[in-house]
Parts: sequence; structure tokens; C-alpha cells
Amino acid sequence: MERRLCAILAADMAGYTRLMERNESDVLGRQKLYRRELIDPAIAQAGGQIVKTTGDGMLTRFDTAQAAVRCALDIQQAMQQREADTPRKERIQYRIGINIGDILLEDGDIFGDGVNVAARLEAISEPGGICISDIVHQITQDRVTEPFTDLGLQKVKNITRPIRVWQWVPDRGRDESPDAARSQAQHVSFCIAGDGTQLAWARIGKGPSVLKAPNWLNHLDYEWRSPVWGPFLEQMSHRCDLVRFDQRGNGLSDRDPAEISEDAMISDIGSIVEAAGLNRFVLFGISQGCAFSVRYAAENPEKVSGLVLVAGYLRGALMRNSPEQSALSEATNVLIREGWGSPNPAYRHLFTESMMPDSTEAQKSSFDELQRVSCSPDVAARINTMNASVEVSDYAPRIQAPTLVLHSEGDRRVPVAEGRRMAALIPGARFITLPGNNHALIDGSPALDLFLSEFSAFLAELVES
Repeated sequence: MERRLCAILAADMAGYTRLMERNESDVLGRQKLYRRELIDPAIAQAGGQIVKTTGDGMLTRFDTAQAAVRCALDIQQAMQQREADTPRKERIQYRIGINIGDILLEDGDIFGDGVNVAARLEAISEPGGICISDIVHQITQDRVTEPFTDLGLQKVKNITRPIRVWQWVPDRGRDESPDAARSQAQHVSFCIAGDGTQLAWARIGKGPSVLKAPNWLNHLDYEWRSPVWGPFLEQMSHRCDLVRFDQRGNGLSDRDPAEISEDAMISDIGSIVEAAGLNRFVLFGISQGCAFSVRYAAENPEKVSGLVLVAGYLRGALMRNSPEQSALSEATNVLIREGWGSPNPAYRHLFTESMMPDSTEAQKSSFDELQRVSCSPDVAARINTMNASVEVSDYAPRIQAPTLVLHSEGDRRVPVAEGRRMAALIPGARFITLPGNNHALIDGSPALDLFLSEFSAFLAELVES
């Protein structure tokens, strides 16, 4: 055996079995064409060597990490152009993982931990994207201009240690001009709440003012760069002047506040309204943010021009007269306190699976990490207890603003019945059922597409009125 340090690129076709079932001959024909005209020439030009191929992928080694990353970017960008006119469900998209390390060469094949890590990175990449290990990112960050998003520490299959992962995906790179880049840069500011707690808030976009209430959990910077919230927030900013903030105990706000309560959250919304200079605005709530939004709107009707409430409730899990929900809430707090800050995402994954069961592995991994970096285990438990104890049903009939309520039909975190109950108690509220099982609004999902359509129409109606 020969031992050598090199970069390893692992690639496979996303949804290969599904694509082959739909049209086997077409997929094979396009795959061969892309290999001949695009993929193999790109690898050869970068000095790479294809070690082995499978029906839907390949393993390639390079002398340098820069050559591997540059080759991967060229392939993915060219594939995006080639498949742009193909219907989304029929597109051929590759997932790529890249690592660098010592490998063993024998009879033309390669083995070793470095190869295994590359294969695991490929498995968590988004279709059309590239995941690289932290060591590859350190080597190439000053030589590759395309931006990679930090996914944090990831626990990957059959690798005992956590791996820090960076991801590139198409259409989320640099804007085409300096003006465009400035228009999409969020502006982070700080203010002081009534009890002295420092709050971080951000503003981006143009149009009607929309204030997003706090939800589980927040980190202004990480959310903006994540594959879960980033695309959603960017699309929101194309439709409105979006203001959002890190709730106390989270993200860039004070991480260990003396008080975490419903009253404090309502007061904090008022502090952000004053700091941002908002006069009349739409209040946007997700999950428990809906409860805070309803109470604030009822108490401040002169401020709120409309309510958009997604996947929410008026009463927390402990207020629904359900022994099962009470026991689950108590068990949840034990899990939070024991394992929230661990690099192993198993504890946090319980929440992720209930929030977004229909999402990609990369989106789930990013949400796992968002929860870890957002706040401490103690604060997470305090917030979880607060949310479970919320009860604002008596405020709902006092709402005067037009209200749009949306809820996924298969929501596994908050039953759709709670969303319907909220709509029933708010005078004149309109209810929209979203498709799917996700609690969160995920990029690429039919639920997000429908939400954005309804949200745009709702804003247009408010402007006209």
C-alpha cells in the first residue's frame, strides 16, 4: 500500500432512484452526456483522477484542496446552467463532499478516514451544493471567492468525532453588483429594554413595514446565513421592510437576562417598535410568536395594521388540559438541560425532527446547530417553559386588525387544530391550510411558495385599503 496526502471529492446524483423510475433512458442519456462534455473534462483540467464510479456517482482525488474545490464549483455551476430549463422534479443534481487527509492507495483504489469523511459530507450536502470540511475551508478561503456558509459541528454517520462543515449552494453567492450587495445586507442595531436588557435587532428590505415577533430560537447572524431561514428571510425582504430581533437570552441579545416571561416579551416588542421608529406595521408571528403577536396587537391596536400568523397557537402545551402534553413538556426540559450544548446533536434533533420532518439533511443539520449556538441550556429550558405556559385566548376576540392565519396540515410540532382555534377566535381572520408536515417554512417547499403568495396578496390588500 502507498500512503499519500490528497484531497478527496465524493459525488452522487440526488434522487437517483426516483429519477430512474420516472424515465430511465432519459436520465442515463443525460448523465452520459454530462460526464462526456462537462464533468470528466473539468476533472482532467483540474488535474484530478477518477478513482471509481458507481451508477450515480464517483470518487475522485486531487493533489490540492484548491483544485478539488474549484473543480466542484465549475461542475455545479455548469450543471445548474444545463438543467435550468428542465422541470424541477426531473433535474439531475449532484451532491458533492470534499475532504483532505492521508489516504491509502492499493490497486488503483483509495481507503482511509479522509475518504470516509468526504463521503459523509457528500451525503449531507444539498442537491446542487458542495459541503467541505473545515480544514479544506481554511486552506481555500483566501483562494476561492464563492462564499461558503458555516454549518457548524456536524455528527456524521460512522464518524465518532464531530466534523465542522461549510456549504456552498447555487444562487446564494455574491450579488452581481455592489449596489445589489448593499441592498441585501441586513443592518444590525442594538437597544435597551425597560429592565436594562440589551436587545439586538436587524432591518432589511423595502416596502410596508413588517415586524417579526420572536420564536424558537433566534440568532440574527446565523439565521441570515443558514439554509433554513436565509432563503425565507431573503424572499420576505423582497416584499417588505422586514424588522426582526433576537429575543432576550438569544443570539446577539443579552444571553443571561434576569427575566424571561410573556410580559417581558411583550415589553421587548414595544422596545423594538420604538427603536426602529415603527408607527403602523404588520406584526408577523411564527409558532409561539403568534401568541405574543396576538397579545401585543390587542393591547396596541393603533400600532398594528395587520397580523400574519403561521403555525401558531394561543395556548401553550401545558394549557391544553392534556396530561400527555404536560409530561412531554417536562421530559423536553430534561433533554434540554442535559444535552443542549453538546456537539452531539441527538438531543436537539428531537426538536428538529418535529419542526421540519420533510426537510433535507443539510437543513436539519443547520437547524440543530442554530439551536446550539442560539442560547445556553438553562435559557433554552426557561424559554421552553414560558412557551408551554402561554395563554392569550382572551386577547384574540379584541383584535381589530385584518388577520391571516396559516398552518401546515401535517404540522408535527403544533397541531393544526390549534391554528384553526386561533383563527376562529380572532374576528374576521382568514385561515389557509399549507401543504406538508413541517412546522417551519422551508426553502423549496410548496408550503413556502403558498405562504409567499398569500403574504404578498395580504400586503397588497392592506396597502390598497
